[in-house]
Amino acid sequence: MSDFCDSDLVLLPAAELAQRIRGRRVSPVEVVEAYLARIDAVNPELNAYVSVSADTAREEAKTAERELGEGRLRGPLHGVPIAIKDLFDFQQGVPNTFGVKEFAGYLPEETAPHVQRLQRLGAIILGKTNTPEFGHKATTDNRLFGPTGTPFAADHNAGGSSGGSAAAVAAGLCALAQGSDGGGSVRIPAALCGVVGLKPSYGLLAGVVRPDAFFAFNPFMGNGPLTRTVEDCVLMFEAMAGFDARDPGSVPLPARSYREALFTPAAGLRVAYLPTLGGFPVAADVAAVVETAARTLESAGVVVEQPEFALPAAHTEVTDLWLRYTGSAMIGLIETFRDSGLDLRAVSWENLPPQLRAAADRAESFSVADTRRDQFLRTAIFDALAAVLDNYDAIITPTTGVAAVPNAADGWTVGPTEIDGQPVDPVLGWCLTHPFNYTGGPAISVPAGLTPDGFPVGLQIASRRFRDDTVLTLAAAFERVAPWHDRLRFPRWDSNDKGLAAAPSLRAGAA
Repeated sequence: MSDFCDSDLVLLPAAELAQRIRGRRVSPVEVVEAYLARIDAVNPELNAYVSVSADTAREEAKTAERELGEGRLRGPLHGVPIAIKDLFDFQQGVPNTFGVKEFAGYLPEETAPHVQRLQRLGAIILGKTNTPEFGHKATTDNRLFGPTGTPFAADHNAGGSSGGSAAAVAAGLCALAQGSDGGGSVRIPAALCGVVGLKPSYGLLAGVVRPDAFFAFNPFMGNGPLTRTVEDCVLMFEAMAGFDARDPGSVPLPARSYREALFTPAAGLRVAYLPTLGGFPVAADVAAVVETAARTLESAGVVVEQPEFALPAAHTEVTDLWLRYTGSAMIGLIETFRDSGLDLRAVSWENLPPQLRAAADRAESFSVADTRRDQFLRTAIFDALAAVLDNYDAIITPTTGVAAVPNAADGWTVGPTEIDGQPVDPVLGWCLTHPFNYTGGPAISVPAGLTPDGFPVGLQIASRRFRDDTVLTLAAAFERVAPWHDRLRFPRWDSNDKGLAAAPSLRAGAA
């Protein structure tokens, strides 16, 4: 039997939880029951999960416990409960809705390759987490399930598009969660929920997509982990990563373990601090937290400098480029579903979010020449960031320009339309994440601190493609000098009392 109460179990870092399961100090059955109880108590308010596979998870936990008794260990995630974003298939009789009402009953016939890897290594899937329709925006809200709140304030959005996964990790509703990132969809909710979110180098995590194997716009879209600590991030990253010949962008993993990066000294690494990433608006409260984080990183021996840098186009144009790419992706999805028998344009087009429809409609009118010109701008952004990384090991920025986004009353939550008087696109323009999707390099968001209003702020760390070890070394170094795990304790939920007091919002505090 465990020597922990339920709240202690669900708030343990995943790496420590996995170690205790392997050491038979706690059983997978006990762990799963603790998480399911937490979900029952907390999820009705946060809306992080859209479906919970309680019976299947219990059966898998019993199997995992039996295997331990027989001396069999499937892998580093043996018995560890995880959550999967509701954009990815797994065969447990659970719908994959994509956040779209018309897909409420869609049952996948396959399991996504990286989900299979997680299961083979012993992870137990608790359920599917909320996402906006097709993951098209930086907030999590849809007309099928509604908005997901951040545990720091349940009436404010968890961010998107992996908002359900980020909120679940932060609130102790799973040990680890999977997300996807085509413009910041792992890093943005990580920032707004106070957790770690990694977009690995393109190609390290395979994505098998059909009928368009090149759907990810090599390199552009990918998957990644959402976790409570950097060590947990490495644990899940290494479990998800691996070559798959069915993915034309997939690459072999390096011989070196990424876990080594956790213990590599950061002293002497040179970092370019770009407080606006060359032109993005950033709210004063966010800027102050990130400025302090940059100075804190120096205490780990990191050389932090602030070089001159400007984007090759206005931030509005950089965001508009991303919206055009997303529109093209939406066309591919719409046509794929039409070929499968569901014509969204004919059945429910007017019910989909206006931003998604506008992006797809505009992409329909684009010519090949328009697409080539977009590639010129993307190349200019790539070159501008590469020029910085010619002289520095990494770049640090705020993850988002604001720390909090209120949930909309009408169910169509988006971000702000302006920051300090500067206009931004509400779909993604308030985030400093998507330029790093144009490069294919790694980028991570780690908790930098809290605003005076008690909302978390993300510090984004990015580098060249395949320098994931550098990004993780810097993230681990910052975690050591500015630990954040204890901030992920919410007194209202973390006491041994299972009751929930009525209140419109939450703030983090000491346990």
